[in-house]
Amino acid sequence: MKRLRAELWDKMHFMFREYNDRMVHVSLTYDEPIDIEAMKSALIVMVEKIPVLHSSFVGNKLRPYWKVSEYKIDDIFNCYDVDDIDKATEKFLMQYIPPESHVQIKVGVFNERTLCIVENHMCMDGGDLKEFLNELFLEYNSIVGTGHAPITVREGSRAFDEIYEDLEPSDAMRAKALFSNPSPKDTHSLPLTPASDSDKSFIVKHKFDANTTAALKAAGKAHYATVNDVLTAAFLQAAYEIGDYDSSDSISVSCAMDLRKRHMKGLAGRGYTNHTAFMGCMTPKKGSDILETLEYVKHEQTLNKQDKFIGLYGLPLLRFAYSVMPYALAEKIIKLGYNNPLLAMSNIGVLDSAALSLSGHAPVDGFMTGAVKYKPFSLLSATTLNGEMTIAICERGNDVDRAVIETFISLIALHVDELIALTAAKAA
Repeated sequence: MKRLRAELWDKMHFMFREYNDRMVHVSLTYDEPIDIEAMKSALIVMVEKIPVLHSSFVGNKLRPYWKVSEYKIDDIFNCYDVDDIDKATEKFLMQYIPPESHVQIKVGVFNERTLCIVENHMCMDGGDLKEFLNELFLEYNSIVGTGHAPITVREGSRAFDEIYEDLEPSDAMRAKALFSNPSPKDTHSLPLTPASDSDKSFIVKHKFDANTTAALKAAGKAHYATVNDVLTAAFLQAAYEIGDYDSSDSISVSCAMDLRKRHMKGLAGRGYTNHTAFMGCMTPKKGSDILETLEYVKHEQTLNKQDKFIGLYGLPLLRFAYSVMPYALAEKIIKLGYNNPLLAMSNIGVLDSAALSLSGHAPVDGFMTGAVKYKPFSLLSATTLNGEMTIAICERGNDVDRAVIETFISLIALHVDELIALTAAKAA
């Protein structure tokens, strides 16, 4: 039996089972049929080269590990002909893959044109799943065009401490001593109902068309703000309103950051894994309008960006706990000091339509989202494809909760429109 080491982030995401389902979700739609046999062959290439995707997680109380398993491609890949594609794809995307399953990724093609993927976050985060898709489609297009795959799949270490390898030696030494993790404690959340055994996973999303997305970026630029700053400000403004919180309250949202972009120089020789951390962004009070809240966000994000070790705090403590204690005890100790954010946001970024093209046909629609959160926790994900941004929240709840989240996302969209309008008025 072949085993793979359970890395630090694998263990952490296993611990997150109390907060979310740990799945990452992708949907891509094309205007031409997908070559089913080519996609199967490309998936086999990818999964064979990334063995954690066909492994079972063994939650051993002393030292957990991955057990590499035998599998058939039909365990991973299936095709469906459906009448209601929205309902069918949501059901597929909201499925849960248990860590003890012998495969950690599921792929479905609906009506020959929509490709859906569900993958266990323990294996890789959204940043690496984007890279996975790019390589998958490279293999696919080669198979369609030449009959064989180039097998260019990235391989290497999945260890968390790869994050230190590209730092200057003195910075690496300092980073490895950052035991404290001053994560914000905030009790504000969306006004969701109490958790119930009858709750079901669902997704709510909103797409900004290309004109609105371009205007959002331009408005942000006019205020020296990033797209992430704008989304964070709209998120916070909407949180005050959906929760009917006092305007003098301070509210915090945890924003995901890709540590590869911040601390690594390249991915060559590094395996598919997780390198994502969260940084807090707090507003001291509700702005009188979205522009004032945006100024609060910019101030906070500027402070974050000035910290050369952002995202690295607390990692040495996790490494110490997992290395010197039995896993079951380490998990209990870590939980004592861990604050899972009630409100979180992840701007996964741009999905490369050229890289995601199948035989020259770019996807006409698509998005990626993070995990289904369990109440009272919530996560907003954002991706951009073909110049159109999609924001989405996956939650386990009931119809009342769905209505709350639909309202929340509508408020975010409203404040984006508000920012665009105020910026245009200011420029006139």
